[in-house]
Amino acid sequence: MAELATIARPYAEAMFKASSGADRQALNAQLATLAALTSGPEMRQFADNPKVAPIQVFDTIAGIALSQGVALDQKVGNLLRTVVDNGRLAALPEIAAQFQVLVNASTGVSDAIIQSAFGVDDAQLGEVVAALEKRFGRKLNARVEITPELIGGVRVVVGDEVLDTSVKARLEQMKAALTA
Repeated sequence: MAELATIARPYAEAMFKASSGADRQALNAQLATLAALTSGPEMRQFADNPKVAPIQVFDTIAGIALSQGVALDQKVGNLLRTVVDNGRLAALPEIAAQFQVLVNASTGVSDAIIQSAFGVDDAQLGEVVAALEKRFGRKLNARVEITPELIGGVRVVVGDEVLDTSVKARLEQMKAALTA
């Protein structure tokens, strides 16, 4: 949703500017936790309830995070308080995503989603990531998703770039060639 991205950008950029390289990874992890906590419809419904004060929403979210072992940094707490006070809780997952992109850009790393029809063990993943880093020309944080519909091969998504070497993609290419 473009509107959420537009709303989230200033918050993510402010958090990025307020943090230093050393603590950005910790803040990133805390923001990811908050994004997971606030992405559900129950939390949004609770936050949107006019009978619930913003401080109650903040205390609830911070309490749940603390119960999961995540003590919020002062910067993250201030961001959460500002987001809740401004009624922008729905934008928090997008804020976390944009902050992640800013952190990755500053370190020269990109997130990669490797979709595979079958499980990938650590040795195979290391080889695949090394080949992909060479192909894309940058360091990658790879995450594997099992997608049985691919039949075989892999599909890699790095930002807006897609490398699809799956059997499903090859079958679709053959179908298009035969029907043309």
